[in-house]
Amino acid sequence: MNPIPLINHPCTLCCRPTSMWCSRCQSAWYCTPEHLQSDWPRHRKECIPATHAQNYNIIATPPPAEQQLIMVSAILFSPEEERPRIITVKCRPSQVPSQGMCPQPLVDGHFADGQPESIVLTQGLNGEPLRFPLHLWYSPTALSRCAPINRAIYHITSGAAAKAWCGTVIVLKFNGSRRQGYSDAGSNDLPALSAYFLAYK
Repeated sequence: MNPIPLINHPCTLCCRPTSMWCSRCQSAWYCTPEHLQSDWPRHRKECIPATHAQNYNIIATPPPAEQQLIMVSAILFSPEEERPRIITVKCRPSQVPSQGMCPQPLVDGHFADGQPESIVLTQGLNGEPLRFPLHLWYSPTALSRCAPINRAIYHITSGAAAKAWCGTVIVLKFNGSRRQGYSDAGSNDLPALSAYFLAYK
């Protein structure tokens, strides 16, 4: 592992910013030697020593004019609707897929009152760890002004939440605990979401 100052890339395993890389290939980033060691069985299949990589005859091709967007199913909790519904969300692929960065969901159009923020749910009912963490996007503006109350969330919690959730919420589902991509979210994710909204204070 070689520390390089002033460079912050996401760790291949946990996405924490790091300036350390695999010293062999110099293209995979890890925040700790333990993360490199635990990822080595997977990474060694793609790890080409940097000195050898320069000897390959590589043809430079220009990138496509526009990146292909990834489409995933997400759950929309709209303040104006009684029930959550499945929508399609476009995600922009990461600029360097080999570094394990998750695609960026393009959800801003659903949040007219400002920039959305997000949280990641890693636990479901009774504190059980979620195999596929859930990525919640919400409006901090709507939450702070306590309006409009989200009727879809009110409905799935039967109005029993200690505090009402306000504004639009969009939920995406990570494709694994490493959070490097998304898979389709669906109605089977509602129990974990309901538990979270019930506990929200």
